[in-house]
Amino acid sequence: MTANILVAIAWPYANAEIHVGNITGSHLPGDIVARYHRLKGNRVLMVSGTDSHGTPVTLRADKERKPVEEVYKRFHAGFLELFQGMGITYDLFTTTHTENHFYISQNIFLALKDNGFLYPAIRPQWFSLKDERFLPDRYVEGTCYICGAEGARSDQCDSCGNVLEPEKLINPHAKTGGALELRDTEHFFLDLSKLEPEVIRFLRQRQDHMRDTVLGESLRKIEGEGLKPRPITRDLDWGIPVPVEGWDGKCLYVWFEAVIGYLSAAIEWAQVSGAPQAWQDWWTNPEARAFYFIGKDNIFFHTALWPAELMGAGERFIERITGERGKRLTLPYDVPANQFMNLEKKKISGSNNWAVWGLDVLQRYDPDALRYYLTVNMPESKDTDWDWGEFVARNNNELVANWGNLANRVLSFCYKHWEGRVPDVSPANLRPKDKELLATIEAGFESVGKALEAVRLRAALNEAMRLATEVNKYLDAAAPWFEIKEDKAEAAKSVYTALRAIDSLKVLFAPFLPHTSEALNRFFGYERPLFGEQYVEEIKDNLGMHTALRYRPPDDEPRWRPSHLQPGAALQKPRPLFKKLDPVIAEEERARLGRAE
Repeated sequence: MTANILVAIAWPYANAEIHVGNITGSHLPGDIVARYHRLKGNRVLMVSGTDSHGTPVTLRADKERKPVEEVYKRFHAGFLELFQGMGITYDLFTTTHTENHFYISQNIFLALKDNGFLYPAIRPQWFSLKDERFLPDRYVEGTCYICGAEGARSDQCDSCGNVLEPEKLINPHAKTGGALELRDTEHFFLDLSKLEPEVIRFLRQRQDHMRDTVLGESLRKIEGEGLKPRPITRDLDWGIPVPVEGWDGKCLYVWFEAVIGYLSAAIEWAQVSGAPQAWQDWWTNPEARAFYFIGKDNIFFHTALWPAELMGAGERFIERITGERGKRLTLPYDVPANQFMNLEKKKISGSNNWAVWGLDVLQRYDPDALRYYLTVNMPESKDTDWDWGEFVARNNNELVANWGNLANRVLSFCYKHWEGRVPDVSPANLRPKDKELLATIEAGFESVGKALEAVRLRAALNEAMRLATEVNKYLDAAAPWFEIKEDKAEAAKSVYTALRAIDSLKVLFAPFLPHTSEALNRFFGYERPLFGEQYVEEIKDNLGMHTALRYRPPDDEPRWRPSHLQPGAALQKPRPLFKKLDPVIAEEERARLGRAE
């Protein structure tokens, strides 16, 4: 039965380029899961976009002395280029600065207000005497009064993860310089305490499949501190205006509106696809499954605060924008948050250029080599480390020597000795050892698929590589390169069996290594591709023009199945799938780290 799968991926701030830690933290795992479900024939909607309104973006614009819109569009364009190069197949990668996102966010706000979950209240906020304005929270830093960490923001400490009261921050100072003063200002608060019982019930219903690093942390935090009201507006001039009369000069707080992007992007996708109500197949369908791919620093927002927004707005929001009653918004099914990836045993630091930047590294290495290392080293349960020496070794010893060499030597040998065709061998005439190997490989569709269903991506890729090793063992024993000298008919059986196995492995590897799997698909002579195509589309609305990354699927036919390679089928001349890397590369890349830009 076809399932509706929503793949929602963390929205990157438009203030810095994306590095490998970001890629393996959310974009790549989301893409792997999306590709797998597409191969199975499920209906996938994968969405995200550029977070254009966060204060990190305005800080960057202030630093560059440029308009915020110019800065966000520059980084947004770089994100689109990176995702196309890496093969991150968004059905829609958009931005929060669109008319659609403004409309949906404001209606979520109004639905929460209609339902009694919002209230206005006076609270103190830091005011800059020099700039004559209230400062956004990231503009004010100091020492955390809870854990003592330096560099805590006035609203949150990233070191201990606690929400802070701005007036309690120790030694506060403005990033823009000048004296600070606490002044009262009025904001709308989301009364999360009213929604706490529902949030706890929701989390306990996910205990059978959510990771303990996600579920345990979330429940412990709620049970220890409770869900407290949080302000959802700020004194800003860049962002989404509060849709209430008399609240000029205030915008929706970015933590509240950015997550709404998962919903607004789905609605925008439906609109630009010519099926305006299609978003409901994922967002009001109780059978749909929504997966949220984020880093560990955003767990609580996606397991508690975002579900609370969805619960609180719920039926009223749908009624506001569609006129329909009795429908609820789909809550997260799973939040497979990853831990962090470090770099050469040190924390990645963009400001110190201690990072492997996505667009930069794509200039020197093939995307599937990067995808492979980022997957086998994915920080699923604990922090991991990008090590250049390990990158080279895994590429050469696993990707090239095991899988790549297997595919290339068998296809090349067959192309040469059987005149560019699959040996004309009847499957009924295969030997017991041939049938045993094929049964082993075909069982991989269940074992690899089971791991992918559970979002255990490292385990899934390792299982696929283990199966490739089994084919290599079979070939070592059968040795068709020697067998052909004495009995070509027997060698044909060995080659046909190996080709069938490789054809199946091509699909098992496809979610992880889409570029080379697609090339292998062509070498086998298939006209129908495994995946669709990415393209950039310009979308115009009342806020202007924005560009979005789109994905066009090939068709609805499932491809997650064992090989149906036909005896005698024509092959294309193969070429090596992967490049062996010189070990000296590791030291060359280490020398790049930390250099001034």
